[in-house]
Amino acid sequence: MVAASQPLAAQAGISMLRQGGNAVDAAIAAAAALNVVEPMATGLGGDAFALLYISGSNQVKALNASGRSPYATSLDTLRKLGYRTMPGTGIHAVTIPGTLDGWCSMLDDHGTMNLARVLEPAIELAEHGFPVTEIIGHTWMRNSARLQADAAAGQVYLPGGKAPEPGDIVVQPDLARTLRKIADGGRDVFYRGEIAEAIVACSRENDGFITMQDLCDHTSTWVTPICTGYRGYDIYECPPNSQGLVALLALNILEGYDLPSLPHNSPDYLHILIEALKLAFADAGRYVADPDFADHPLDKLLSADYTEQRRGLIHHDRAGQAVQAGLLNNEEDTVYLAVTDRDGNSVSFINSLYQPFGSGVVVPGTGICLQNRGSLFSFEDGHPNCIEPHKRPYNTIIPAMAFRDGALFLTFGVMGGFMQPQGHVQVLLNIIDFGMDVQTALDAPRFRYMQGTECAFEPGVLPHVVRDLAARGHRAIELDDPYCQLFGGGQAIMVQKSTGALIAGSDPRKDGCAIGNL
Repeated sequence: MVAASQPLAAQAGISMLRQGGNAVDAAIAAAAALNVVEPMATGLGGDAFALLYISGSNQVKALNASGRSPYATSLDTLRKLGYRTMPGTGIHAVTIPGTLDGWCSMLDDHGTMNLARVLEPAIELAEHGFPVTEIIGHTWMRNSARLQADAAAGQVYLPGGKAPEPGDIVVQPDLARTLRKIADGGRDVFYRGEIAEAIVACSRENDGFITMQDLCDHTSTWVTPICTGYRGYDIYECPPNSQGLVALLALNILEGYDLPSLPHNSPDYLHILIEALKLAFADAGRYVADPDFADHPLDKLLSADYTEQRRGLIHHDRAGQAVQAGLLNNEEDTVYLAVTDRDGNSVSFINSLYQPFGSGVVVPGTGICLQNRGSLFSFEDGHPNCIEPHKRPYNTIIPAMAFRDGALFLTFGVMGGFMQPQGHVQVLLNIIDFGMDVQTALDAPRFRYMQGTECAFEPGVLPHVVRDLAARGHRAIELDDPYCQLFGGGQAIMVQKSTGALIAGSDPRKDGCAIGNL
């Protein structure tokens, strides 16, 4: 089974499974295809995180394939350039792309196919074109201004001077040539060869700091996943610098409430969830940073004593006023996919440029759009997440898995920046506490905690519920996006315990689908 945010990417993954590949092969094929068909959200210029379940050894592994800041970047250098906060666009928001090294690490350690083979569907889509789907086309159009600010970006992504519309066929010859070079030359052509030289030249032309050393020294890291229990289920996330900690902290708090006794999306239910996530984000804002630069007291944060202390800060009749999570209210774009193969191996995979089209900087002649993940560094001197040389920033992208009685139960994720841990919690509670099937759990209306007392609610959250929450001090934010992009987009694959059947769902907030193969 493959669940992805665009049908052609899901088909790319399924094609690998049909050819005898495993979940890792399929995941990389789908991710590469998404680079082509959902270019505002993901690509070779971005980052990746993954959770892998290896059925033969009953082992869960986590991969951190996020990039670091250039060696020449520091708080002082940015201040001397006139910045007072981290830039959101442009070359100084760029961190070293980690995506390709992540793909290669997964294939080398756990795949069965080579890089050239899994890139074939993406190359074909880039060379021969693909029809733009509705939600992708909408996001593309909304972010045209970011592309117009960079000549190479406009040339690649604004054919004829404007964003393509749904149904338009888009061909990407530059990206196709880049993917072919990678298929032939592997990782080294990107991090040490001519593609690396093109990235460095682009940085130099834009007065950036990226050098060949930055690219040569980049590595992905296999890390130990973090885990907590929730009502008999074990929930796995990636550790910092990923924000997966937010979901686990919130679940710990929520386990102390009898949520199944409350009507779903009722005022009491949503109030407790919002307050739990508010507290979790406050902790993440203080502790989530590059583990090579900061200590993370994960055992203390996830302990029963600390959870009880934090739970005691929630008041049922009023919203917490003093907790500051420091969230950004911008639109974020990311892709998430889930794959489970015939042997029971599973991959929970997320790939992202952060905000739509990342930094807005495209490397001329390559079709590579560079991420703006560096915008998530703190500009506060001494903060664990403060910008420093060769450092990974706080990263929003988080894949997840859930186990029951030691067996894989759910491979899932909800893309969308700071919505991601909120989506993880809401979808998981829909399934565990309310017994929803996978698709219904993804379809259900969501809220998004923003900052302070501000929350956004999808139209499916009833008006009287929003009024009740407002009376408790929550401030509802009005949104003008008919596609509800701020509420994320999820994919999930559930393993039926008694038969091993796979049951999947794909979020209607995206263009994707779930496809099975017998």
